[in-house]
Amino acid sequence: MQDPNEDTEWNDILRKKGILPPKELPKDDEEEELALQHQSVVKTYEDMTLDELDENEDEFGEEDEAAIEMYKQKRLAEWKATQMKNVFGEVTEISGQDYIQEVNKAGEGIWVVLHLYKQGIPLCTLINQHLSTLARKFPQTKFLKSISTTCIPNYPDHNLPTIFVYSEGDMKAQFIGPLVFGGMNLKVEELEWRLSESGAVKTDLEENPRKQIEDKLMSSIRMSAPTQKDSDSEDEDY
Repeated sequence: MQDPNEDTEWNDILRKKGILPPKELPKDDEEEELALQHQSVVKTYEDMTLDELDENEDEFGEEDEAAIEMYKQKRLAEWKATQMKNVFGEVTEISGQDYIQEVNKAGEGIWVVLHLYKQGIPLCTLINQHLSTLARKFPQTKFLKSISTTCIPNYPDHNLPTIFVYSEGDMKAQFIGPLVFGGMNLKVEELEWRLSESGAVKTDLEENPRKQIEDKLMSSIRMSAPTQKDSDSEDEDY
């Protein structure tokens, strides 16, 4: 009787067609294959972010849980070290040559706020002052400024001030032109709220400061407006 584990061309054909069972591996070969499978799993989770590990944890076997947990702790420690390292705290001036390095390659988890401005435009000056305040308050966010035409050739002045918000090279928000900012009445809290809505900063403000101003304005208008009774009495006098 022919040995089904024998290495012959005929046995290989029978195995492919499912007539013979897969060849039994020697014990050493089985251990080697298990080791290779384990390395394959390790490679998959080593390529994952912390969020991806949490999402895919059900796909790994019990034997991998301890290794994955150790790896997660290692990644978490690396992330914390990066966060400690990436403390900015001020608004940095850049040119067009710095754009890719400072904005597109800012790093994993880094939010970038870029202000395009020109000297001599009062609102640009005001926003630069506000951004300096916010850079100190939110040192984990990278705040940048650049003279518009040195960053983007022929960028029109009527689009100034302009703020672009990026995360990991992708634009997340843009604020273009003076009307978007509400003119020279713009408060630093209002700008903070706008940036928090885009995700660039984590504000402790509970509501939009602009809404408070609008509510007060509407309240004062209602108080100064004549009531219906006053209007009727005025009509009777004529």
